[in-house]
Amino acid sequence: MSIVFICGSHPRHAYIAKVLAETGYLKHLIIETREEHVPSPPDSLSEELKVLFNHHFRERSRVETLFFGKTVWPNVPITKVTKNELDSAQVKEIIAKHATTLLISYGCHKLSTDTLSNATKHKWNCHGGLSPWYKGAITHFWPSYLLEPQMTGMTVHKLTQELDGGEIIHQCVSPLVRGDTLHKLAARAVVELSKELPQLVKLAIEKEEIPSKVNNSSGMLWRSAQWYPHHLEVIYKHFEDKIVDAYLDNKLINKEPELFRQF
Repeated sequence: MSIVFICGSHPRHAYIAKVLAETGYLKHLIIETREEHVPSPPDSLSEELKVLFNHHFRERSRVETLFFGKTVWPNVPITKVTKNELDSAQVKEIIAKHATTLLISYGCHKLSTDTLSNATKHKWNCHGGLSPWYKGAITHFWPSYLLEPQMTGMTVHKLTQELDGGEIIHQCVSPLVRGDTLHKLAARAVVELSKELPQLVKLAIEKEEIPSKVNNSSGMLWRSAQWYPHHLEVIYKHFEDKIVDAYLDNKLINKEPELFRQF
């Protein structure tokens, strides 16, 4: 019984890796090197937008360090790869050898069908968003931008070739804490999943089949190209990063998500 975890290289990914390692079943960690956690703003932006851009990403880094600590990886065998090496022979060999119970991914790019075929039991992805409403990229940002912070959550679903479209295994949402900012709301969603992940691993060990829900197509697939720095004006200038408070004060429409959960 063993697990292979393929993830990105940011603090939230290391945090989930440590949670999986604590189960005692994580045998190999594959880390895809992702983009800079605090990128530089595009030169084309106005000075005002550059200020918002820098604040947004610096605050993300600060909050993730606050919630998840420094990026320290667990003491298991680690293989670091680029996006182009995710489907390499080396990765396939690791999966075939060690993913006897579960292959789980979080924050990496899509794996090919050929690569996935090397895992013979459960194959899951941890998606930072509530699917099907928020599939794709930057899906902890869009709920607040669309003034529904209560839709900020995580989805564990089966790994398929459809982006964030595999059958849903389990979902959770971020608790709404007065005073929370956009990034604190997002971090709490990851923490909520971390609390429940060991129980999901236990199910994967014990069962050949786990109840799941078809992931219908009534939601939205968000792409990174749809995000512009101008969107930050809604969060930081209009709402002063207090969208959670606006929701708790009944200033926004109340629409609770219907979650699929194992327990």
